[in-house]
Amino acid sequence: MTKEGSTSAPATGSHIVVDLGRKKWKQIKKLRKGQGKLMDEVSSVIQELKTAGKITGAAQPVIVVVREKKGTMKIPGLN
Repeated sequence: MTKEGSTSAPATGSHIVVDLGRKKWKQIKKLRKGQGKLMDEVSSVIQELKTAGKITGAAQPVIVVVREKKGTMKIPGLN
């Protein structure tokens, strides 16, 4: 596992969550296209999980990129 990333698997073993930490917008954009350093990191993590026996070789990885929406600060009386 990488320095930044962490893996957690619930007791059921049906889901594996890999947290790669906060990344720059350009890195996320490249990941969405299946390119870049993040894609290499994801591939590396998947390979580690396969060799550790956490997932089978036939498992189809699913990558979901979610960004936190930045809220606007509302000042009372200025709306």
